[in-house]
Amino acid sequence: MFIESKSRSVVKAISWRLFATTTTIIIVFIFFGRLDLAIAAGIFESISKILIYFVHERAWTKIKFGKKRIEPFVIWFTGVPLSGKTTIADLVYKNMSKYSFPLERIDSKDIREVIPEIGYTRPDRVRHLKRIEHLIKTLQKNSISVVSSFISPYVESRQSLRKNTDNYIEVYVKASDETLRARDSKGVYAKAERGEIVNFTGVSDVYEEPLDPEIIIDTDIMSVEEAADVIIKYIRKNVLKGVIGL
Repeated sequence: MFIESKSRSVVKAISWRLFATTTTIIIVFIFFGRLDLAIAAGIFESISKILIYFVHERAWTKIKFGKKRIEPFVIWFTGVPLSGKTTIADLVYKNMSKYSFPLERIDSKDIREVIPEIGYTRPDRVRHLKRIEHLIKTLQKNSISVVSSFISPYVESRQSLRKNTDNYIEVYVKASDETLRARDSKGVYAKAERGEIVNFTGVSDVYEEPLDPEIIIDTDIMSVEEAADVIIKYIRKNVLKGVIGL
């Protein structure tokens, strides 16, 4: 979470007083018809009220009443290739990142570009997701929430994430075979079926469907915008609980 600095409080106090002092000068001049008296009253009021406002603001930063800590959470998007999880996750992150709490975006493609030697066998994938799990735990210890999108095809990896991260929210993004192939502009599914790509999830490697996801998104019948809206409403209701105005 962010805290307000002393300099910010000072700037806020000054900006407020500029507006208020102008009003005071106008009112005094209207009642007494003396510009010198109006200006003097405005200057005296400005100095005194700036000090009072600053003390008041700093005092309230010490008071815990009415403050609610946003517990860090992780939105975990899972699904076969081209199901739409990355696109939806990007929009969820974009819509939520405008609010005042720390949020990070993690996607499988970005991680694999940094660590290209990661393999695609089952042991490789399981080890890889343990690294991601550790990364998320580290971020959460620093009060940073995470929006993640990974194929994460195995139940064991997702169960480990659920067990070892805080406020884990699993979003299962699915689509029909027809839809997946219609989106496949690079022909990766056809290449996998011909054996040109090995360990391809959904073809030459298994995808174990989530046992009990918090949210199921069927991109055959739901647009990206509709899916993002469903997810954000869930977060607002079940995690944030009215703490901020999403």
